Amino acid sequence: MDPASIFGPAAQAALTAFGVTAAELRFVHHSENVTFRVVDARDGGALVLRLHRPWYHDLAELESEHAWTRALVRAGIAAPEPLPTTDGAAFAQVTVAATGEQRWAGLARWVDGELLAEIVSRETNAAAAARHFVELGAVMARMHDQATAWTPPAGFKRHALDEDGLMGSTPFWGPFWDHPIFSAAERDLMLATRATLRAALLRYGKAPHVYSMIHADLHPKNVVIGDGSAAVIDFDDAGFGWHVYDLAVALVAYERHPHFTAFRDACLAGYRAVRPLAEADAALLPMFLLVRNLAQIGWYHQRPELPPAPGLPALKQAVCSAAAAFAG
Repeated sequence: MDPASIFGPAAQAALTAFGVTAAELRFVHHSENVTFRVVDARDGGALVLRLHRPWYHDLAELESEHAWTRALVRAGIAAPEPLPTTDGAAFAQVTVAATGEQRWAGLARWVDGELLAEIVSRETNAAAAARHFVELGAVMARMHDQATAWTPPAGFKRHALDEDGLMGSTPFWGPFWDHPIFSAAERDLMLATRATLRAALLRYGKAPHVYSMIHADLHPKNVVIGDGSAAVIDFDDAGFGWHVYDLAVALVAYERHPHFTAFRDACLAGYRAVRPLAEADAALLPMFLLVRNLAQIGWYHQRPELPPAPGLPALKQAVCSAAAAFAG
């Protein structure tokens, strides 16, 4: 069965809980969560319905995600605005009959525009592509401004991508050093690198101007460009972490791109046009790029049911080279 057939009935049940009659219900994506685009029959408005994977976040964590995205929208940041059920709840629980799963369903307003990844892939003018990284840096800075000034509500619960969440003995996205792609010697290098990185993150500290709630997954498929500005979608991985880590996640997909330097400089310029970023903090970007790449390998190791990632061998080589240079 295709994903639309498997999850479509649960999506319809979720919409009933939210009081929405769909003029259109279109399956969009099945990766971490199952996503549908909905056109509301009442007003023609576009909505996004997500059926959350059952093992990743509990209800308190999901409600906290919505609390932050709602606060970001109130602060003028373009993000999906969450909508309540007819009972005023943030999520509705539905059963996927085909699999027997129970999933939490969340509904929000659809964010219009084009994904940054699609723009960069078709853009032949490097300067034109780089301009969108200025927009990305600016929206990220506004998010960090909001987060550092924001007091989360009582009961707020999200994971921490701190020294242990990223480089501890049981990191949030899995033990990257145990991935079978590494040889025994490479595994030893990964373990040594983990210890060195963890110590460096501890030294860096968690002062409010460098550490707060962050999106933590601002890759180019989670950034929507429209009307000359950037919007941010998919807060599934949002948690407490370092601002430079957010910058690294936004840039890591283009680390080996021929125009990486232009994209990086544009993103930093957009960020600094809104919020200060000290040179000492920006200088940590290569370290956080390595941290993100290691976390990505941990994620692959944690998800053996997925098809092999075609870019994993190149990523491993890049990680081993960066780790050796970092240790040296």
